[in-house]
Amino acid sequence: MAKAAAATVTVEGRGVRVSSPDRVIYEATTLTPAVTKLQVCEYFAAVGEPLMRAVGDRPTAMERWPSGYREGMRLATGPTDKGGDGFYQKRLPRGAPDYIETVSITFPSGRTADELCPNEPAALVWAAQMGTLTLHPWPVRRTDVDHPDELRIDLDPQPGTTFTDARRVALVTNELLLELGLRGYPKTSGNRGIHIYVRIKPEWTFEEVRHAAIGLGRELERRDGGVTTNWWKEERGSRLFIDYNQNNRDRTIASAWSLRARPGAPVSTPMTWERLADLEDPKLFNLHSVPDYLSDGDPWESMDDVSHSLEPLLNLWETLPGGELNFPPDYPKMPGEPPRVQPSKKVEAHWDAAGNRLT
Repeated sequence: MAKAAAATVTVEGRGVRVSSPDRVIYEATTLTPAVTKLQVCEYFAAVGEPLMRAVGDRPTAMERWPSGYREGMRLATGPTDKGGDGFYQKRLPRGAPDYIETVSITFPSGRTADELCPNEPAALVWAAQMGTLTLHPWPVRRTDVDHPDELRIDLDPQPGTTFTDARRVALVTNELLLELGLRGYPKTSGNRGIHIYVRIKPEWTFEEVRHAAIGLGRELERRDGGVTTNWWKEERGSRLFIDYNQNNRDRTIASAWSLRARPGAPVSTPMTWERLADLEDPKLFNLHSVPDYLSDGDPWESMDDVSHSLEPLLNLWETLPGGELNFPPDYPKMPGEPPRVQPSKKVEAHWDAAGNRLT
């Protein structure tokens, strides 16, 4: 069969060349038809305006699946993992068009990179042409890459929990935020989880934003027995994990309106709190349905109207017991951090009071 000629997707007057437009990116399911590469690019163009509100002027990693996604495929865990079908592209690849912009960011290791910084919807379509399904923006703007303007609350379902559990905890989270004078904006994760964003003033460090997330998580633990902030999986049980470490430097969450690498081309979809309260099946929101859903407006359109102080959540961090929690294993040992050893394998005699290994 002859290879299909390249197509062009035009968005806001700029044409983006799409090679192999008939390549199947998502196979058909019982509920959704197959999706081609051209349709993925057309989707990014269709949601360009709200997607730019979510990722515009932010350092953005691209989650690329060049051959498309099939059930059972795996996302590489890092640059040394050569067996993944998908991978994160943190440095802009060579050969990008002249209109693609970047911003320099610094990783926890001290290394730097020039990362995609979307400045117009055509940049999003170009990312899709490069095999990107999911955009992973930093919680910062190009004007100040060291001070987040978003608090991101990741309600991460553990084995034995469901989307219904995540929805319940999300509504409890909203009650808490309102009590503290904060406005949260929820979205589905594209799977079983829920993400809640709070726009904040860019006056705090990544570490302080992380502490705010821990403080919020600990108050949620007090209010709902189905919530945990335990870093070690063996201690979480069948509870929703508040993944506070998603607020660290170089940790990102799938953006609003991004596709996810799962059957049916699901979308991480912003909701009003009323819509979320009634939602039974997040898989209903996918590449095929979301453009029509957006015809009623972007539920997050007002997010930039107010920037909140983190002080109410930092007060929770200061007053609720528990102290510092573990950082991810690729981070340097941080001040006050507990021992980085699985609790079931820890031998107390081998550690001092500060969490340093003695033997």
